[in-house]
Amino acid sequence: MVYPIADQEAELGRLQELMPASGRMLCRLMHCPEQSVVIATSLPLPWQRGKRPVSLNLDLWNQLPESQRDLLLLRTVSWVIGMQWFTFDLYRGLMAAGLLGAAVEFAQGDAIGIMVSVGLAAMGTSQIWRSHRSTQRELDADELAIQVAQRRGYGETDAARHLLAAIESVARIEGRPALDLSELLRCQNLKAIAGLSPVGISNNRRRME
Repeated sequence: MVYPIADQEAELGRLQELMPASGRMLCRLMHCPEQSVVIATSLPLPWQRGKRPVSLNLDLWNQLPESQRDLLLLRTVSWVIGMQWFTFDLYRGLMAAGLLGAAVEFAQGDAIGIMVSVGLAAMGTSQIWRSHRSTQRELDADELAIQVAQRRGYGETDAARHLLAAIESVARIEGRPALDLSELLRCQNLKAIAGLSPVGISNNRRRME
C-alpha cells in the first residue's frame, strides 16, 4: 500500500502535535518510504546541530492502530530526549578532562601527553555511548512515553498495553522472527506496568548494558 501524500502530511502533522514541547523542539519527523523498518532514529551526537531526524515508513506505519502509533512515536521521541551528553558525571568528566588535556599537550607539542589525553577522552566517550544503549535507558524511555501519553488522555495501564502491542506488531510488520533481548526486557517491564504480570525488571537487571 502506498500512503497518499495528503494523508502523509496529515499524519505527520498529527504526530507533531502529539509530541511534548521538548520533542517538537528537538525532533524532525520525515517520511522515508525506502526504509525497511517502521520507525528509526540514531543516537544524537554532541556536535550535531539542528533537529534530530525521526524517520517513518508511513506505508508500514499505517498498518498499526492509532493507539500503537501514538505510543511508538512518544517512545521514540522520549528516547531522543533522554540523550543528555552534557550533564556532569564521572565519564563526562573524563571526556572533558581528556579533551582539555589534549588541547594543552598539543600546544606544548607533547606527543605522549596527547595520546594519554585522547585515550582518557575516548574512554569517557565510550562509556557515555554504552550508557545511552543500556537496558536502563531503554526502560526509562518506555516509562517516560507512558507519562507523556497520560497527558494525552491515555491511562497508564492502557498506554503500557498499547506500547507492548506496538513492539510486537512492529516485529511482525518488519518480518522479524523474534524480539531481541532488549525488546523482551521492555515487554516484561510493560507487562508489569499494565498489570499483566506480577514480575517486573529488577534493579540489577536494569543496570546491565
